[in-house]
Amino acid sequence: MRVKICGITKPEQGQAIANLGATALGFICVSASPRYVTPEQIRSIVEQLTVTIDRVGVFADAAVEAIGQIVTEAHLNVVQLHGTESPEFCTQLRQLLPEVEIIKALRVRTPDCLNQIFTYTDYIDTLLLDAYHPQMLGGTGKTLDWFTLQQFSPNCPWLLAGGLTPDNILDALKLLQPNGIDLSSGVERSPGDKDLDKVAQLFSKLSGN
Repeated sequence: MRVKICGITKPEQGQAIANLGATALGFICVSASPRYVTPEQIRSIVEQLTVTIDRVGVFADAAVEAIGQIVTEAHLNVVQLHGTESPEFCTQLRQLLPEVEIIKALRVRTPDCLNQIFTYTDYIDTLLLDAYHPQMLGGTGKTLDWFTLQQFSPNCPWLLAGGLTPDNILDALKLLQPNGIDLSSGVERSPGDKDLDKVAQLFSKLSGN
C-alpha cells in the first residue's frame, strides 16, 4: 500500500519519514497554505533524501506552465491537483509532463460528488478522496463518511485522505480498500511540523494490520 505523508517542510523530517517507510512525500505548492514551501525549499529536502521515494507537488488551480516549472526546479515526479482543475486541464498537463504521475484530488461534500470522478479517470493516473471544508483545501483533520465509500470502486488506483490518524487508520482500512493513504494533520504537532512519534505509530499499526 502506498503511504503518502503530506505537508513536509523540514529536511530532517522528510528523511526520517522516508526511513520509517513512507512511499511518498507531499509538498504544498499553494502559497496561501500554512504548509507552503518554495521550489528551492522542496529541492533542498529532496536532495538530502537517501532513499527512493515519490516526491509529490500539491497544486490548486495553478497554470500548466507554472506547474511544469516547479516540477523541474523542485525535482518532483508526481503532481497532485487539489483545486477545480478540469479533465481538459489534466490532458494539457499530461502533454507537458508525460513522465509525471497525475493525482486528482476530489473533496467529497456529499455522496453525489463521487459521480464527478468518472469524468476524470481517463485523464489521470490516480485519484485522491479528501474531506470537504469550505475554506481549506486539505489538512483539515476532517474525515470522510467511510460507510458511503464502501461500494466505491473507480477504474484507477485511489488514495484515501481526510482526517486519518494512527488511531483511526485501521478502522478506515477495515471498511475500505484504497490503493494508498494520505496523512497530513493526523501526524503533526502544528501545520508543517510532523510528529515523528505519530508517524512511527502509524507504520507500527500498518505493519500489524
